[in-house]
Amino acid sequence: MVDRPGLIAPEIADKYGVSIHTVTKSWAQHPEWPISVGKRGRYKEYAASNIADFVRDHIERQAVELEPRRLYTAQQLEDAGIGIKAGTIRADLTRGRWPEPDDDEGGVNRWYGATAAQALDGRRGYRRTTQGDA
Repeated sequence: MVDRPGLIAPEIADKYGVSIHTVTKSWAQHPEWPISVGKRGRYKEYAASNIADFVRDHIERQAVELEPRRLYTAQQLEDAGIGIKAGTIRADLTRGRWPEPDDDEGGVNRWYGATAAQALDGRRGYRRTTQGDA
């Protein structure tokens, strides 16, 4: 068997645990997607190191440290750099994909940092968040 330094779409999908559709129709459409280094069969081949760099820089979201006992609004979570817009949090809340707020005093939804971190752990593309001392 020949050890290849390049990856094709099915191998990229397998390596990163996503569908081939995600690789070809989402990731490969990104303006920063690496240039192919050749072709293997019907697929373009990409340098494995370039794919790893792309995933690190554009797909994986860095862990954000949230204070577990602090209450955050959706906007404060966005500003903390969790990688999700406040509008997405509100939309996901109405669709049941984000936890109910821990507090809604004054009509403003707020979540404890621990609640938000747990919600982020369940979303694809996030590195495990680090919690400070509780």
